[in-house]
Amino acid sequence: MKKNVAIVKYNAGNIGSVDYALKRLGVTPVVTADEEVLKQAGKVIFPGVGEAHTTMKHLKAQGLDRIICGLRQPVLGICLGMQLMCRFSEEGAVDCLNIFDSDVKRFCPQKHEDKVPHIGWNTLREVKGPLFAGELETQFVYFVHSYYVPVNHCTVATTDYILPFSAALQKDNFYATQFHPEKSGSVGEMVLRNFLTL
Repeated sequence: MKKNVAIVKYNAGNIGSVDYALKRLGVTPVVTADEEVLKQAGKVIFPGVGEAHTTMKHLKAQGLDRIICGLRQPVLGICLGMQLMCRFSEEGAVDCLNIFDSDVKRFCPQKHEDKVPHIGWNTLREVKGPLFAGELETQFVYFVHSYYVPVNHCTVATTDYILPFSAALQKDNFYATQFHPEKSGSVGEMVLRNFLTL
């Protein structure tokens, strides 16, 4: 049983906080861009804070786009990581990894109080699947994003900000959250724990 956890090493802004959150759960992950290490890991986390176009360029230059798409163990994308797992992002008009068959769109404020980026705590709705085991419906999690994934057939949790959007996605062995579990207190800890026990 492969229990080791790898974090994909690239120019993401939240690798340190994901690493720290896992260590609080008693897991010491390896941060790596090495193909063999990623393939051999029991679980892989693909974090992300940054800009889609620049990041996709970096992933392609390192061959990480191909490596991530080829992983067979449970993979968790976080924030930009989730968006890059989609087909296309309006942020820099860039083709992404196409794991989830959905496009990433920019929030368009509808009224004066709609602020973009969406920053802060918001509730999870319509949660389903193993990532959300443990009564996580209507629990609060932490978001920081200007772009969103519309609700689609891979959506396993929604949040309402300006409009309903995908708070989490799942397809086969790929899981993803738009919110930051590493910054979402005990609820985020439970989501990470659920991922680690898949």
